[in-house]
Amino acid sequence: MDHVDAVVIGAGVIGLAIGRALAQSGCETLVLERESQIGTGISSRNSEVIHAGLYYPADSLKARLCVEGRRMLYAHCESHGVAHSRCGKLVVATDASQIDGLRVLAAKAAANGVDDLQWLTREQALAMEPALRCEAALLSPSSGIVDSHGLMLSLQADLESAGGAVALQSTVTALRRDGARWVLEVRAEGSVMELSTDQVVNAAGLWAPWLAQRTAGLQAAPRARYRKGSYFSLAGRAPFSRLVYPMPQDAWLGVHLTLDLAGQARFGPDAQWLADIEDPTQIDYCVDPSRAEAFYAEIRRYWPGLPDAALQPAYSGVRPKIHGPDEAAPDFRIDGPIQHGLPGLVNLFGIESPGLTSCLAIAEEVLRRL
Repeated sequence: MDHVDAVVIGAGVIGLAIGRALAQSGCETLVLERESQIGTGISSRNSEVIHAGLYYPADSLKARLCVEGRRMLYAHCESHGVAHSRCGKLVVATDASQIDGLRVLAAKAAANGVDDLQWLTREQALAMEPALRCEAALLSPSSGIVDSHGLMLSLQADLESAGGAVALQSTVTALRRDGARWVLEVRAEGSVMELSTDQVVNAAGLWAPWLAQRTAGLQAAPRARYRKGSYFSLAGRAPFSRLVYPMPQDAWLGVHLTLDLAGQARFGPDAQWLADIEDPTQIDYCVDPSRAEAFYAEIRRYWPGLPDAALQPAYSGVRPKIHGPDEAAPDFRIDGPIQHGLPGLVNLFGIESPGLTSCLAIAEEVLRRL
């Protein structure tokens, strides 16, 4: 049976960041990915936004790791030549009844260590973005966008430079303890093999709860829930140079306007809970064109000039929820030996937004918990 020091399951942005950190700490590290390419799941189906840390409860993992991760991510992008833009973001109150909520959001951000927010009056916001409609806004200068695939390639390159490796089309189907080591059952190239390791990290995203249920001796696996979000792109160029977000609704940040690095605008995601999904292979990622109707109403709250018939179906993504539609959004779950009592194992559950922003800080947190 082959043996390595550490195995990370899942080669999305989180798994690659963790694999990189383990390899750079001196561990012989292997990242296993069930698909034929890296980052084909959650990591390639999101807004590619670098979040500042505005939305999350004080002292939560989401707040701390987002603020730490944002600083680390910008530094990594600059040192590795990863395409990104610190374009800034406006969070807008589209009517007077939302202004108090905007002030609460500003206070929450300050408690999280976000120290560069700027309050804008209606006139100041419109001077920046004349096509906007709002009564007040918060400017977040440290929000931005990143080429998520370029980021993942840079993490993989660092991992491999440190002696680690990525194995594609390698599906972990079960884990068990054997003395002081973990044994993984891995299906690859039509056959099943066993691999032993001292440390294993379940960073399988949508598959993480499924894999935890197949981990012998683990009692703390949450139920997987899935929420789909569709995106629509704009035909033509948008009259905005910054990201525009409405006031958030719990864990849903609303149908927001984001820009890609070429300046093309896209809108989304909406929120659609998926029922009766047993495993992620059952997810349909097609975008229903009829969902655009609700997009027009939401977008015109802050951009009344959106032309008719200007939205085109773009793509969709699914968030790895560990709560139901009528429950408050929980914090990130990073379960290590202290939580579940099994040495050498960390499970990551519910790592949704701001996971992309937080990836490098999450990696350091995982190493601490191991």
